[in-house]
Amino acid sequence: MRLQRAVAKGLAILVVVGLLSIALMRIEGLVGERQARSLEAEQSIADSQAGRQAVLGPVLRSRCVETWDEREGSGKDARKVEKRREFALSAIPASASVEARVAMEPRYRGLFKVNTYVAQLQVAAEWGPLTALRPAAEHTGSRIACDAPAMMLALSDARGIRQAAVRQDGQPLEVVAGTGHEKYLAGLRAVLPEARRQAVAPLRLDIALDLVGTSSLAVVPLANQARAHIAGDWPHPSFNGRFLPVTRQTGSQGFDATWSVSALATQAPQDFLHGAARLCEPGARGGGEPCIDTFDIDFIDPVNPYSLSDRAIKYGMLFIGLTFVVVGMVELLGRRRVHPVQYLLVGCAISIFFLLLLALSEHLAFAPSYAVAAGACAGLLAFYGRHMLGGWRAGALFGAGIAGLYGALYVLLQMEQASLLTGAALLFCVLAGVMVATRRLDWHGLAETNLQQVDAT
Repeated sequence: MRLQRAVAKGLAILVVVGLLSIALMRIEGLVGERQARSLEAEQSIADSQAGRQAVLGPVLRSRCVETWDEREGSGKDARKVEKRREFALSAIPASASVEARVAMEPRYRGLFKVNTYVAQLQVAAEWGPLTALRPAAEHTGSRIACDAPAMMLALSDARGIRQAAVRQDGQPLEVVAGTGHEKYLAGLRAVLPEARRQAVAPLRLDIALDLVGTSSLAVVPLANQARAHIAGDWPHPSFNGRFLPVTRQTGSQGFDATWSVSALATQAPQDFLHGAARLCEPGARGGGEPCIDTFDIDFIDPVNPYSLSDRAIKYGMLFIGLTFVVVGMVELLGRRRVHPVQYLLVGCAISIFFLLLLALSEHLAFAPSYAVAAGACAGLLAFYGRHMLGGWRAGALFGAGIAGLYGALYVLLQMEQASLLTGAALLFCVLAGVMVATRRLDWHGLAETNLQQVDAT
């Protein structure tokens, strides 16, 4: 009978653990749902304003048509037919530099914050003699006509252009919408005088651009020697793309980063000239459709309530397990009887912490949300522990232990690199403490005594 009761209680506690794991899974699913809604809010802002921005250029292009006559047929059926060939010539800058200052302008969709920005870009590019824009005939006696050379600057989303100005050797040029490129349609262009095609003197273009975007800014190193210096007021930039900055500084006031890439290190100029139509995702180069190298900055929010809540829930079952171990030890050592329903209620109080944390963090900063949720659950468990464990002192110690667990979890959530090491060390210390405290207990005798007390009652 004694054994049957012990087995029945053990099975009941296992059922309680199973129910609590299902509850944690449902809360984790709710976190995923809210995170998906956050991404929908970001997409909504991007659809209404401007999305992620990538800057490609400047590049000089000229569209040409070559025509020639050919005779078809023979004898009296012979006739002259005009043939034509359309092609485009492109000139990549010898050097190009980008100076950018990024100011964040957060937008909101309901409860969800989206990181949008305004970037003030100053682009300077230089070309030598424009021999690449001088057409060569492929057919004897042909006639070639070319449009005037035009500078094109392609963007991911032209809706983000607030204002733009282009100067050639200090003289302003007229800026028109669209690049005139068959693949990179969004952007702007400025037509140069036809005389520049045959000029020997170097050409310099200066572009001033105010650009709005969402979440990230990318630059294509489209020059024989490309340089970019980008600074901003966002303290948590993530540097991605195909190249990391050669120098960078980040702090609470913002970031400052510099890239320098030569044509020896990137295939971007060749990929553009050969018609690559998309920008490379990190790690995407290899097989498949050709892509163009970029370096870029993502304006991430490391204190994202959904990612932190998701990380916290990963420790949920560990918290419940440690708490049940403590309750079980008190039940054995203090000769208290704890019903499986009481285990269930304690586990529910621990689980509800994660739901409170998620709900509060959508309205408050993460730190005060965490403090309120942890304080409420620790206080509730301290009050309940007073009745479950038989006294205010035991209840206060129980609540203090729960508060300590929540404090340890907060420390783990703030650590990016050392969270695994810290968590493993904490678990080892807890296990070592339990083993040291119970090293001289007679577990068989203790269990027999408890079973006898159960039979007596």
